[in-house]
Amino acid sequence: MSPDPGFSASMHLRLSSFVHLVPITDDRVLVVDAISHVRLVVNAEVAELIRGFAAPQHASEPPPTGGVIAAMLERGMLTERTPAEELADVAQVLGPYHGRDPDALLQKYRREAKEGAEPYWAVTKALGIEDLDGSRARIDLILLGDCDIHMEADFLRREGAQRGVDVRVAATFPDDVRFAAEHKHDAILVGALRSRVSLMDPRRTDTATPPHAAFIAEARQIIEGLRGHTTAPILIDGLPEPTVQPMGFADRGPLSHRGRVRLANMALSVLVESYPDVHMVDVATALGAVGAERLVDDGICNFTHMGSPGWLLQRADEELIPVHGQFPDMAPLAAWIGGDPYAREAVTARAHLDALAVVLALDAKKCVVVDLDGVLWPGVLAETGAPFAWTPQDNPHSYIGLYFGLHEALLALKKRGVLLACVSKNDAATVRELWTYPDGYPHGMLLTPDDFVSLRINWEDKVDNLRSIADELGLSPGTFLFIDDNPVERERVRQRLPEVEVWGDDLFALRRRLLNDPRLQRPSLSAEAAARTELAKAQVKRQAARADAISESDYVASLNVQTRVERVAPDADLKRIVELFQRTTQFNATGVRFSEAELKAVAASPRDGVYAAHVTDRFADNGLVGAAVVRDGEIAGLALSCRVLGLGVEHTFLQRILADHPALTARIVPTARNAPVRNIYRDNGFVSDGEGSWRRG
Repeated sequence: MSPDPGFSASMHLRLSSFVHLVPITDDRVLVVDAISHVRLVVNAEVAELIRGFAAPQHASEPPPTGGVIAAMLERGMLTERTPAEELADVAQVLGPYHGRDPDALLQKYRREAKEGAEPYWAVTKALGIEDLDGSRARIDLILLGDCDIHMEADFLRREGAQRGVDVRVAATFPDDVRFAAEHKHDAILVGALRSRVSLMDPRRTDTATPPHAAFIAEARQIIEGLRGHTTAPILIDGLPEPTVQPMGFADRGPLSHRGRVRLANMALSVLVESYPDVHMVDVATALGAVGAERLVDDGICNFTHMGSPGWLLQRADEELIPVHGQFPDMAPLAAWIGGDPYAREAVTARAHLDALAVVLALDAKKCVVVDLDGVLWPGVLAETGAPFAWTPQDNPHSYIGLYFGLHEALLALKKRGVLLACVSKNDAATVRELWTYPDGYPHGMLLTPDDFVSLRINWEDKVDNLRSIADELGLSPGTFLFIDDNPVERERVRQRLPEVEVWGDDLFALRRRLLNDPRLQRPSLSAEAAARTELAKAQVKRQAARADAISESDYVASLNVQTRVERVAPDADLKRIVELFQRTTQFNATGVRFSEAELKAVAASPRDGVYAAHVTDRFADNGLVGAAVVRDGEIAGLALSCRVLGLGVEHTFLQRILADHPALTARIVPTARNAPVRNIYRDNGFVSDGEGSWRRG
């Protein structure tokens, strides 16, 4: 993801000579750059601020308008340069054409600077000062498709803002895959494919070929075309399911109108599995969850548009010409869709941001900490004497299903690799004695103390217990989700540990939230993820052994650490290495995230290499805990799981890499959490240039 732009508080800024402000309504003003064609729709407050720079201003006070100034400066709408310097810069951009028509180069420049959708489909909310906050983490997205995905551009920005993410969008058409080589991006969203029309072709006579053959062929062509220009994650939309069928109830079976779409979506989900870092977004489920009839317009025109019914409420006057300037009163349509012509875009934007949050590990949660009484079971265990009074003769889908379902959800998270811990104000001996289930209980779906990596059952403050668990596991409290049914405890944690996500106010929605929240999901599952609880328990045992050891050297020697380093083959399963670079924050030299496709390309190069470190000790087989990427003579990425820090693994790992590549450069990009990695190159014979770069050999 791109860093947030900064600016000096001592800048003298003015409005660019190429920027124009065009009032649209009282509170909507179009800001357009005549050279780059970057357009922003802002409200009157922001427009007035921008107009203030018509004469040069001294930008000495960033708050509260620093975000707006930084945003305008980054887009070239405000500038430090004089008009003559601006003209010289534009001339320099266009100069290489030496007298020829510079339009082609100008168009390339505009493509690189592009922001938003094609103008005809641009649906924008006027930006206010709060929308231009430059402090948020930034994601650059390319949207590839037609109206369905273009219309969503601004809704993605709005949904991202609600999640504290600055989402920058540039949209182009589905056959324009080379745009990925010309525009910076962190991920690509591909909308509904044009060949969906072939699914419903009534003239189709070929019964040997599946009706979705052309649809899948187009998907493959787009994926492979994009992979020629980018290794970034690709999200491709499945099709919405039709809400009407031409032949009604009689239209059934796998080749029915609706069945063909379902088969196409299934085939698409199979196709994406054959490509690294390509994922399908289940649009049908997202729309169906809120009522597809009001969001899919296959009730009008050719069955395959599948856009938004609300688009009819936002048409230009010239589109009345084909209907002789006459059209029915649209009040019933407005009432039918609740008055919001863009409900579909909001829904799909949420689905797309959810998928991106999973793929890019945005604000990923690594540990769920639950209260016990009133959450995992009803009442106070010390008073009820047992978690439940259920017997096999009772209905499991009645009141008790609320608790059984929560247990199931937490066990599913454990399988995903999310750690479980508990914090409870209770007597530990009493809870351990009573936390059992009689014969006949569904043991495989109910939590036991062994499912938790850490238990804090005492009378101490829950905030202190949460901090203690974070220290014990070596995790940031920002990776924690805390669940408690007591509003006083929830508020106390929110006040004293604001970085911790706090739930528990609605126990009825808890199971669904746990299973659906993208921050608790992973793009794929690995053996290491499934074993993470046991690996974390082993880490706790190591800490206890360290506390009991006479010296650090005695402690390390007692562990019998064995490190195996391999140079990874291009056809190996690279999901765990992708996960390491995404999730590791302490021993991570650069913070760079690598996609599977990118790693495969590096692993296939004879000059470069992807390396993995596997570690065992007397407490556990830790699995694959270290990863490094050597590319173009540089260690572009180096990451090591925190559970093996301090065991000498990092030095063994690096020395093995140096055996293959004696002469290397490397970088350290400091972050708030990666202090443990700062000295790795110094301690292994590298020489610093004083600016974060290191060289050896």
